[in-house]
Amino acid sequence: MAFIVSKPNGTWEARESHRTPRGPRSRTLATFREFTPEVASRIEERSSASIDREDLRRKVARAGAPVVESEADRAAAEVLREISRGRSLRPGLARLLSDSLAAGPGVPVDHEADRMKQWAGASTAERAEALADLLDLGESLPPATRKAATRYPRIESG
Repeated sequence: MAFIVSKPNGTWEARESHRTPRGPRSRTLATFREFTPEVASRIEERSSASIDREDLRRKVARAGAPVVESEADRAAAEVLREISRGRSLRPGLARLLSDSLAAGPGVPVDHEADRMKQWAGASTAERAEALADLLDLGESLPPATRKAATRYPRIESG
């Protein structure tokens, strides 16, 4: 059975108890600052018993450790924090976000909006890499073949 321990340096440990001939001992399954799904996976992998993730999440929260559900939750919390400080989103980005939240997860609002959402948070390096890939694709296309120009008889005015 896993339990959560607070450490003096601001970290937390998920530990597991087991019996030995010299008495009970515990071993560290994971050390973390924030409980994330990745930490839960690491705990599951190292534990000798099966772990109920929801029960583990409750234990972490009860111990007082910060619980992060997902990257989307973290990003949403950051956006809300920035808005509360008086900062705003670009109008187009705010509209995409609002429409996406209203439609629900995984439901594209429309094709163009869905394509824009994929690039909304892309870094300059990611955009540059995509542009380079596109240019490489253009260079690898075969040249267009030109048909012989059709000649029409010349019309002369009389």
